[in-house]
Amino acid sequence: MKLSIILPVYNEQKTFPVLIERVLGVQLPRGMEKEIVIVEGRSTDGTSEEVRRHEGRPGVKIVWEDAPRGKGAAVRRGLAQVTGDLVLIQDGDLEYDVADYPRLLEPLIAGRCDVMFGSRVMRSPQAWQFRRFSGLERLYGLLVNLGGVLFTSLFNALYGTRLTDGATMFKIFRAKDLEGLVLKSDVFDYDWEISAKLAKKGVRFAELPVSYTARSRAEGKKIRFWRDGTRVLLAIIRYRFTD
Repeated sequence: MKLSIILPVYNEQKTFPVLIERVLGVQLPRGMEKEIVIVEGRSTDGTSEEVRRHEGRPGVKIVWEDAPRGKGAAVRRGLAQVTGDLVLIQDGDLEYDVADYPRLLEPLIAGRCDVMFGSRVMRSPQAWQFRRFSGLERLYGLLVNLGGVLFTSLFNALYGTRLTDGATMFKIFRAKDLEGLVLKSDVFDYDWEISAKLAKKGVRFAELPVSYTARSRAEGKKIRFWRDGTRVLLAIIRYRFTD
């Protein structure tokens, strides 16, 4: 089997060099190949130069966008390039631990599920409050945490799933289940669009706990609660009743 890792990056100069080496070095289950598809979104902070260092590297493809169009648009560009049996989408920061890959892959390889989510809630001592900042960032963390709970609960109610963390980055799909999906979302609502359309196809979802180290807006977090929260809410409702 082959794992395709889509890595959309935009203005991640501080974290991308470390992250890409970790992704390149992670040990997958025996016999599994790896390909990495980096989608660079016209960064302005030096990330492009870091990405360019990996041009021509075996197992690495690079897609250069002509303008930053959002994470969802970058993922679509990456999906058009993958050749693997399984597809994982990896953020360009260091919030998630790539050492969780093998454990998340095992149930998919064994055929016990079709989609694997890495749940931050299942391992957090504070349950759903896994973003805990100080100062003014405390309110931001609380709102984003609460939004994740509400959106996951709404998704479960509308789609008949039992997820604990629908907003997690760690989602691994079977490539054949993604075939034929027409994806439209350009930003962070893409996560929910993919999940919604797969849930309507009747795929089997599963979750395992993963490690998570939250970063604040000052450290580069790009989610904006009101702007992106509204888009997510509309996506969850819209895709329940239309494709």
